Amino acid sequence: FFYFAPEERGTLCQVCRLWKNVLYHPKFWVDVTPIIVCRELSRNDDQRCRFYESLQHRGFDTVCLFGATDNEVSDFVAHFQTYKKQIKAVSLRCSNVTDTGMEVLFKKLPCLYKVELSGCNEITETGLWSCLNPKIVSLTISDCINVADDTVGAIAQLLPSLFELNLQAYHVTDASLAFFSAKQGYILSILRLHSCWEITNHGIVNIVHSLPNLTVLSMSGCSKITDDGVELIAENLRKLRSLDLSWCPRITDASLEYIACDLSQLEELILDRCSRVSDIGVGYLSTMTSLRRLFLRWCTQIRDFSLKHIYSMRNLRVLSLAGCTLVSGQGLCGLTQLHNLDELELTNCPSATREVCLYLRENMAHCLVVD
Repeated sequence: FFYFAPEERGTLCQVCRLWKNVLYHPKFWVDVTPIIVCRELSRNDDQRCRFYESLQHRGFDTVCLFGATDNEVSDFVAHFQTYKKQIKAVSLRCSNVTDTGMEVLFKKLPCLYKVELSGCNEITETGLWSCLNPKIVSLTISDCINVADDTVGAIAQLLPSLFELNLQAYHVTDASLAFFSAKQGYILSILRLHSCWEITNHGIVNIVHSLPNLTVLSMSGCSKITDDGVELIAENLRKLRSLDLSWCPRITDASLEYIACDLSQLEELILDRCSRVSDIGVGYLSTMTSLRRLFLRWCTQIRDFSLKHIYSMRNLRVLSLAGCTLVSGQGLCGLTQLHNLDELELTNCPSATREVCLYLRENMAHCLVVD
């Protein structure tokens, strides 16, 4: 049964009682998250009870509630009371859950350590202050309109063991990034700030002082960040292994020089839509022997001269040139020199013709070419 996808196993459970008994073993559902679309749940209590029992028997420790209300959250936790220690991670997406529903969720499921809130516009900062559990080590908040600086304050004060924070919020400012405690500065390793439009280079100052041990940092869509901010990152966050600067239009080749000089452990660099990056900047990156994954999607100044630099990056495993319209077919064919490349993305490259892609596939048999 391991040959089948999780959704196929769900169908196979209905073939007969024997298959159901076999497939309900938790080993078949490791790392699988059931998505419960609340509006599709039966209004019949017995049917809902059997549905939730099926989740418990399969040993799911992660659940996603889509389109939930306070009543549906209460119903969910009520059915899991016997197995309340089983649920370790919960995701609420596009839900009308209020602070009351959040309080019920955290109170009734005391072992939660991973939480995602996406598109939950009824949740307020006051609610987060009242219910965040100090056991949480991973928190994701996105598209929640009431999230602002006080939310980061609550996270900083109430979650001393936080290891990963993913935040997408339009109203978070530089000041909030100074709230993190010394303990969090030691523990917090992954910080992703997506489309936090108000954050400037001053926010970067607060990050590098408060969180010096970061290994993963994303500033994707933080459009006010400039080369000076990247210089601060490169000089102070020497443990970084992944850096995402996509959709930061003010970044130039100077940023890539800072990165190449100081981030000697960096394995992944994402520069999608950084339209001011040119061949010169890629030349700086070509000196980085640690780099394994490089994403240059829609960097519209990239030409064949960049590719000549990339030919020397023999440790690359993943390369994306999607949307790089100025590279030639001949330049792309030269990528066969990257013998360790596992994946090459060439979507929306006019020069990635059928003949070029066929040549690449024939000469890079172990590499997945996406065109």
